[in-house]
Amino acid sequence: MFIDSHCHLDRIDLAPFGGDFASFMKEASMHQIDHMLCVSIDLQSYPAMRCLVGAYDNVSVSAGVHPNENVSEEPSIEELVSLGGDDKVMAIGETGLDYYRSSGNLDWQRKRFRQHIRAAKILGKPLIIHSREAKDDTIKVLKEEGASQVGGVFHCFTEDWETALQVIDLGFFISFSGIVTFRNAQLIQDVARMIPNDRFLIETDSPYLAPIPFRGKPNYPLYVRHVAQCIAELKNISIDEVARLSSDNFYRLFSRPRA
Repeated sequence: MFIDSHCHLDRIDLAPFGGDFASFMKEASMHQIDHMLCVSIDLQSYPAMRCLVGAYDNVSVSAGVHPNENVSEEPSIEELVSLGGDDKVMAIGETGLDYYRSSGNLDWQRKRFRQHIRAAKILGKPLIIHSREAKDDTIKVLKEEGASQVGGVFHCFTEDWETALQVIDLGFFISFSGIVTFRNAQLIQDVARMIPNDRFLIETDSPYLAPIPFRGKPNYPLYVRHVAQCIAELKNISIDEVARLSSDNFYRLFSRPRA
């Protein structure tokens, strides 16, 4: 059984499933998807996302605002704590820093990041970290805010082994997306090969970043096995072992008992 540790179920294309979310969920079960973590990008769409997955015990959610998201009002610590108190909320995020899509004075982005970390610490729940072309500042802010107290995961990891070691030293996990299957992803593949078996997760980030052989097409949690297969080949272990290890790591990180 596989766990998709990072997806956006409220944004996937349901056309192949007759526009019916229940049909998609049935298909996911048939593809041995044991659990999915549906990750928040903004708080405006959060209520609808929470409602969409509310009836499914095999879907959990996070609460947070993506570092690039334009908002009319910044999320407060109190608002994040209020949302995060829901038992279905396993984590705070996704949050972090993204210097690729944003430019200029990014103090607002760093402040937003710190708000999320402080909320996570109050709740005692882990963080989902998005970091793009901002690895040094991301790690700096995490250290300054004492984020190691709650830990979390760097999702869709695209950095080098040196950065991976810093992430692991902070007590965080590393999650690999479909990017690890790309032919030009040698740097990420090296990290996947070397990472300790008790420190990695797998994800799709669907509907984005579909793995080979679906690259350039809409992505679905059903494709997480392709990420697992790639990691299995890199680590020279079976895909069943990757599924078991990544699932064990997921449940350990999010302190969730197995179903």
